[in-house]
Amino acid sequence: MTGLNSLRGQTMAKGKNVLTTGDVARICNVAPRTVSKWFDSGQLKGYRIPGSKDRRIPLDELVRFMKVNNMPIRGLASGKTRVLLVDNDREATHALALGLRKDGDYEVQVVHTTFETGLVAQKFSPHVLVINLIAQGIDAPGICASIRSDPELQTMKILAITGHLGPSECQALLVRGFDDCVEDASDVRGVIKKVEQATAIIY
Repeated sequence: MTGLNSLRGQTMAKGKNVLTTGDVARICNVAPRTVSKWFDSGQLKGYRIPGSKDRRIPLDELVRFMKVNNMPIRGLASGKTRVLLVDNDREATHALALGLRKDGDYEVQVVHTTFETGLVAQKFSPHVLVINLIAQGIDAPGICASIRSDPELQTMKILAITGHLGPSECQALLVRGFDDCVEDASDVRGVIKKVEQATAIIY
């Protein structure tokens, strides 16, 4: 209940105890049309503005909905950007995760395999996925393609750790569905800049 109370306090302090479908889409990291579908099917309760098609969802109802569907309320309560790191280099990934938590104040989780990525992404609902393109045993292109083909995950941003690729190679990755390239994962400030640029598009 502490996280729930924190969420209520934080949101009400901003004057947001009733949310728009856009607010809910950003919080749940899904497309706005998905929220409309939840609303229209009765899964997510709320009301329409008289004389308008605009929908409004009370905060308490969103919290109930998220708990029922096992969505990460902990990250919502803190208001932090959620970042999922995908790399099989445990030492390097651990160092980057620590840096992102400390300097970026992000909520960070780490996975080391393609299989783990799918499981954790569904539960953690990251705003940004940072994946090592050349990590052995991790199918980065396949993960990217899977996310891009899922309508529920369209707002997730995907950053590729590429090493020293040229502009043309990075452009090719963008065409394949990645949102940006990270040359040096040990440059925490550089990674944070890329994350901020990616999430600015969401928020």
